[in-house]
Amino acid sequence: MSAITHNLKYAMLSLLTVTMAIALTNCTPETNIPLRIGSNLWTGYETLYLARDLGYYNDKLIRLVDYPSGTEEVRAYRNKEIEGAGLSIDQALVLAATQENIRIIAIMDVSNGGDVILGKPEFTDMKALKGKRVGVESTALGAFFIARALEKNDMTTKDIQIVSLELTEHERAYKEGKVDAVVTFGPARIKLLEAGAKLLFDSSQIPGEIVDTLTVSTEAIANSPDAIQALVDGRFRALDYFEKNPQDAATRMAKRTKVTPEQILNAFKGLSQPNLQANQKLLDKSDPVLINGMTKLVKIMVDNKLLPKTIDPASILDDRFIKKAKI
Repeated sequence: MSAITHNLKYAMLSLLTVTMAIALTNCTPETNIPLRIGSNLWTGYETLYLARDLGYYNDKLIRLVDYPSGTEEVRAYRNKEIEGAGLSIDQALVLAATQENIRIIAIMDVSNGGDVILGKPEFTDMKALKGKRVGVESTALGAFFIARALEKNDMTTKDIQIVSLELTEHERAYKEGKVDAVVTFGPARIKLLEAGAKLLFDSSQIPGEIVDTLTVSTEAIANSPDAIQALVDGRFRALDYFEKNPQDAATRMAKRTKVTPEQILNAFKGLSQPNLQANQKLLDKSDPVLINGMTKLVKIMVDNKLLPKTIDPASILDDRFIKKAKI
């Protein structure tokens, strides 16, 4: 064999090897990119951070990303800065109606007093808010909650002055007298109640209407199913740990939220957290409570122009990860 022939065969073999390597790389899903999950300082999302603190996400391609509000999470999702998020169910519905690539893979909690309207100490009830300044986060949930509270008291948004406030501004705006009342939750709720604010309305008065979810994109489901399964498994392991070791779990969560463990435990009293078995029944619709509540919510949101069109709630429920979840 001549040197020229040998070199030509070597060159062709090298080219073939490189071509095959490129082809294999292009056919293999990306496995080294973390699944980015957004959340905010809502009590119901803290079990995700508890899972991280307990080491359940160690060596997993999962990154939790903090945002100051649900509004910022929605923006980040639209901009593809995150692949999923802890979102209130109304936010998930809005995204589903506008871009159709979002799926609810778990129910984190149902608010049962965790969302509140707090007013000045001298206010006796919601009627006292007539003509007053009420701070509300500019989200569908904020608009929905204040609309429902007013409706329950034979009032409308025309009876109050709406002041748009981000969650991070709630405590300061109230204490500085920039608003007379505020629609709030989480650490701000705890601190304002301790400062003497009067509870005027809470989510226990509209049971089952405020639900928080764990959502991911359809692209993430296709590209990162193992990471999503690890996310779900870890979260429900953390919920189980919390139920069995509430004091230690609260101590761990308090470090991030900057409130005391006792305050954390008190905050959890304002919501219920469906366990794994309850989630399986809710998402496969054998328990119709979720799908019925979502159907009602869609109608209310469309009627109040908070949703651009009617959607089928069942179309955004995905129970594949809940079905396989292990704790």
